[in-house]
Amino acid sequence: MKRECHVRFCEGPGVKLPGATRLVILCRRGKAEEALHRMREIMARLRLTVNEEKTRICKVPESEFEFLGYTFGRMYKRTTGQVYVGVRPSKKSIRRMVEKIHAMTQVSATWQATTQLVEQLNRVLRGWANYFSVGTTRGAYRALDNYTAVRLRRWLRHKHKLRRKRGGTYPLSHLYGHIGLVRLVQLGRGPSWVKA
Repeated sequence: MKRECHVRFCEGPGVKLPGATRLVILCRRGKAEEALHRMREIMARLRLTVNEEKTRICKVPESEFEFLGYTFGRMYKRTTGQVYVGVRPSKKSIRRMVEKIHAMTQVSATWQATTQLVEQLNRVLRGWANYFSVGTTRGAYRALDNYTAVRLRRWLRHKHKLRRKRGGTYPLSHLYGHIGLVRLVQLGRGPSWVKA
């Protein structure tokens, strides 16, 4: 994975593709310009237009790129600090998920049952984690766990008209144990936990 061309297509007459299709071309060092030229020829024959604003050449691991919600680029091993080329959920994907959790835990939605909200949160969290189960996920999972716990606590306090306590209302053991909220950092990486 030495170089990459990020390409976006627009529909052409006679060719039915989704409104925008993305493509990553991986090639050896020094071959990116040639690959880009060849790709443009192929697209012209298919009567597709390449979006030049979104098309670029990227050297990995010196720089990184985003594709299908993941960031590809330089990573560091937690234990040794060794550098490797890997993938992790992109900041944009995490931000979208935070916005979704925020919308689900609005104070205006305290009319619904706690079990109903927790089921919805669990479904969304499991679905997100199922898609983003490849690569380095620990940081993203931890961030989402923390944010979800804070938002659910706030929602529960408003629902039950409780004030904040010094020791904390609704400790993590209550949220994850009694209420049954999913904790992403404790889930396995295989597909078996997704169905739970």
